[in-house]
Amino acid sequence: MKSNFNAFISYRFIFLFVIGLSHVGEWLYFIALNLIILERTGAPAAVTGLYLIKPLAAMFASFWIGSVIDRLNKRQLMVWLDLIRAGLIILLPLQNQLTVIYLLVFAINIASAMFGPTSIIYMTKLIEEKQRKSFNAFHSLVTSGAFLIGPALAGILFGLGTPLLAIYFNSIALLVSGILTRFIPDVEAVDCTLSQSNRLSFQQLKQDWRSVLIFSRQFRLIMFIYFLFNATMIGMTSAVDSLEAAFATGVLALSDRSYGFLVTLAGVGVLSGASLNTRMVNKCNQSFMMGGSVVLVSIGYWIYGWSTTFVIAGFGFFIIGFFTSFANTAFLTFYQHHVPVDMMGRISSIYQMAEAIFIMLMTGLIGLSTAFFSLRFIVLAGVAVMSMFSLLLCYLLIVNVKRKRSKPLLHRSTDMI
Repeated sequence: MKSNFNAFISYRFIFLFVIGLSHVGEWLYFIALNLIILERTGAPAAVTGLYLIKPLAAMFASFWIGSVIDRLNKRQLMVWLDLIRAGLIILLPLQNQLTVIYLLVFAINIASAMFGPTSIIYMTKLIEEKQRKSFNAFHSLVTSGAFLIGPALAGILFGLGTPLLAIYFNSIALLVSGILTRFIPDVEAVDCTLSQSNRLSFQQLKQDWRSVLIFSRQFRLIMFIYFLFNATMIGMTSAVDSLEAAFATGVLALSDRSYGFLVTLAGVGVLSGASLNTRMVNKCNQSFMMGGSVVLVSIGYWIYGWSTTFVIAGFGFFIIGFFTSFANTAFLTFYQHHVPVDMMGRISSIYQMAEAIFIMLMTGLIGLSTAFFSLRFIVLAGVAVMSMFSLLLCYLLIVNVKRKRSKPLLHRSTDMI
């Protein structure tokens, strides 16, 4: 009994360590790649292109990766995705043509877009339902720590050498991650190949999209809550954050160094919230924590939007980071509780496409508005929309509880859909 418990603890530790390596690696390689491209081209526009590749890759991949993920062995797939990314990243410094670098980054982002949902599905199958809330809190702590460790480690490696050192370090880290993943339990019987009868085709993809549509119609409230949370916590925050640097330096008249401290305060808030979350997660109602945290995040944005000094803005940033950890943990538990595990890949990938379109539209709208309105007005208008979304989310969560829709769907048969 004791040996089984120790093995379980070690499996959880290895899995969290693998996830941490993946998130830290994303920060390392992307920051380093920004500097490498800027140094080689001398064109800021070339660096801007990197930020466009990620949503484009996500939109391209959303059509088919969910179907692939749901049909393959999740542990084997995570191993191969780590190895593929390690190989592609180590090729980056060897390229001189910007087009080739962009193509490699596009492929890396597709692999990353697959790794995220795959790891969530694997985690859902590995961890028993009664332990998920607690484990999700530690998962949030690890990913939050990467938000601080990644840039800090990048700075250390830059000081020891060049950005190339960070690229090589990240490739080695992904290689180690892939090797370690082989030591965690295999929770599925299927292998990592598509059988002849299960091979993807255009008709199969159409059927998968149809199954997601049927599920979404059958559980409209659940899926609307799912989309609304992401529209608020990813879509609206990304749109408002696109003006963050301009607002801090232009409206608050902060120096670049002071703005850097603001971002650090947000990171400290995220890490502090995640740490407290690991202690409180089992004492809080999931729906209350999810809805309440989103509202408190929007309050943090109000404080930031109305701020006139560094201290007030910093307090707002800390509030935003602090409650983001609670919101993400509660949402992940909600997602695992309500979505059948054998459909998670298809549902997450298809809805990610809708979220990517929403992000691009809102970011573009806010960007265009800068030609007609002041930065403070635009930020406050964006926060107002965010607040309306958050209040609607709270209402729908209350409706969900009253309708007793919180029964787990993980064991529900999805053969009909």
